[in-house]
Amino acid sequence: MPKKILVVDDDIHVLMMVEARLKGNGFSVIAVSSGEAALQMAREQKPDLILLDVAMPPPNGYQVCQTLKSDPEYRTIPIIMLTAKSSENDRFWGMEAGADGYLTKPYDPLELLNQIYRLLDA
Repeated sequence: MPKKILVVDDDIHVLMMVEARLKGNGFSVIAVSSGEAALQMAREQKPDLILLDVAMPPPNGYQVCQTLKSDPEYRTIPIIMLTAKSSENDRFWGMEAGADGYLTKPYDPLELLNQIYRLLDA
């Protein structure tokens, strides 16, 4: 059974590109475009991993990550922030919110897959 990945980004082009790449590598993908939908799908679908943008309408990616990581039922789901926010401060807050990985856009597809495989094998 393929691993299920929830992809969250409010940019439809990024969402479609990431979804296509992941499906091409054998993953099952759930794609949503808001933090609210991310929380709903995480609770309904219990994905194996979440790729999460930061800059979205409320709740933003930091808030979604913190909400999920503070809940015992969902805290073990690995979360990779995939965002255009590239400063050290942004990275700090992503990791502080509980993210297990942090990649900036434009991202290296191989690095994305490496992080996914590393976290799914952990």
